[in-house]
Amino acid sequence: QGIVYPGGNYSAPPFVAAPFTVPDQSDSMLYLAFSEYFFQTSSFAYYTAGAFNITITEETCSYFNISTEIFSSVIPEVAQYSVTPYPVMLKLMATEIPIISLQQDSFTIEIQGSMEVFAVLPDSSTQLLFTMSIAANTSIAVNIFDQKLMGSLCLNR
Repeated sequence: QGIVYPGGNYSAPPFVAAPFTVPDQSDSMLYLAFSEYFFQTSSFAYYTAGAFNITITEETCSYFNISTEIFSSVIPEVAQYSVTPYPVMLKLMATEIPIISLQQDSFTIEIQGSMEVFAVLPDSSTQLLFTMSIAANTSIAVNIFDQKLMGSLCLNR
């Protein structure tokens, strides 16, 4: 049962390690087991370090062809700010420590966050268009199939 600390901060994480058992099997040479506590402390360390804060810049958004024109069709107020289509910049931020839960054949990640959407103006300045709160709950199942580690991702909500 391992613990991950944020860099330079060796204070106790806000989680309690629960005991767990590894099934007694002897038909393989190597077994790996990770506790929920390991994943929770990893999530805490990454959150504290700001790793869940992502800025998607104009270059990345142009790859997906995201502009103010797309948001104007969904949110009419955006059209008031920009008659001319401008590229956008997205700032995604986790607002709470992501919660990771282990189940028998999968694990679940719950993330609370916010997204700020900015128009990138011709002079490279930005103008905030809107902010929204985000709550995501995702399940990930990992299996070994034909000697390959495979995963499946399901967005629960």
